Amino acid sequence: MKQDNTIKMKALRKYLDKIKPNFQKGGKLHKFHSTFDALETFLYVPNKVTHVGAHIRDAVDMKRTMIIVVMALVPTLLFGMWNVGFQYYKSIGQDPGFWSVFFFGFLKVLPIVIVSYVAGLTVEFIFAQFRGHEVNEGFLVSGMLIPLTLPPNIPLWMVAIATIFAVIFGKEVFGGTGMNIFNPALLARAFLFFAYPAQMSGDLVWTADLIGNKMLVDGFSGATSLSLAAAASIEPNLSKATEIIHKIPDIWTLFVGTIPGSIGETSKLAILIGAGILAFTGIASLRIMLSAVVGGLTMAYIFNLAGSNVYMQLPPYQHLLMGGFLFAVVFMATDPVSAAQTPTGKIIYGFLVGMFSILIRVINPAYPEGAMLAVLFMNCFAPLIDHYVVESHIKRRLKRAKQKSIA
Repeated sequence: MKQDNTIKMKALRKYLDKIKPNFQKGGKLHKFHSTFDALETFLYVPNKVTHVGAHIRDAVDMKRTMIIVVMALVPTLLFGMWNVGFQYYKSIGQDPGFWSVFFFGFLKVLPIVIVSYVAGLTVEFIFAQFRGHEVNEGFLVSGMLIPLTLPPNIPLWMVAIATIFAVIFGKEVFGGTGMNIFNPALLARAFLFFAYPAQMSGDLVWTADLIGNKMLVDGFSGATSLSLAAAASIEPNLSKATEIIHKIPDIWTLFVGTIPGSIGETSKLAILIGAGILAFTGIASLRIMLSAVVGGLTMAYIFNLAGSNVYMQLPPYQHLLMGGFLFAVVFMATDPVSAAQTPTGKIIYGFLVGMFSILIRVINPAYPEGAMLAVLFMNCFAPLIDHYVVESHIKRRLKRAKQKSIA
């Protein structure tokens, strides 16, 4: 079997080498060279080498970096598929078994993933052809992140529009992969949140389709933990507010993730597995992750000291397990392009992401998922943070050099 696969790969390589001159300069299909290069790079390791200057050679190129991130997202994707089915059958009072539950969620989530990749890559290919440059692998991650931040009932045409918007206005207008200011996946979610709030908020959007044809069992609301907390914070009657806040699932349930929510955000266990992969491989910054957690805990503790309502009185650690906080911290805030770059800047950046996430969700019930806005907000200030960190280092070194010269 292994020998047969080797023969097939060699035959494919030989065929690509045969048709490659048609896509090179002077060939009849030269205008499609970006498309051919993208396909060849996807199938084989590029044979390009540097010609001038000093360069650091590393086996981990952009393609492998993006593939590792996608691998880190797989646990959240698989659990999200199962949870979509679980929430649906729970809403109608049935339990058909693990594989039936997973298969239902698989059929709901897979079209969202496919539409995200097709819409985004189509725009990427069009811009690559128009500009005459290579198709970058950056969308391999964005194409997976976008579906994981959405509710399972989102219409597919909205997924396509949001993805196209994110690629054009989040990446291409800035020059493409590596030049974007904002995280494209979060930009897509923000676009949908403000453009189509009815499909991105409420209770029933978190429970998969077919609900209109079934009778919900008594006691099932589909409310997320954040929506319950937000409702409790604006309830004037203290006893009713306390009753609402007690409906938030227990810590273990929040950690495992058998709760309503966006496809990829519910299971903190799956997210932590992904965080371990990213941290072990060095793809994502552990500084940002840890500092964001510390920032979130700090802000939650400050609210505990204030204690103006039942939401502010929640234990700080519970805030980390509610909503998409951990998902945003692990997979969004650590984006190497839109995050801070300096070691000290990463700590400041992550800490502020964590603080603003909790601040927004508690102070403004209209935006219960504060992590989205917090990361986008700090994306704006990441370059400024790095600037002041670098300037501070320069001033300190100049001061030290001046003192040595005097001595």
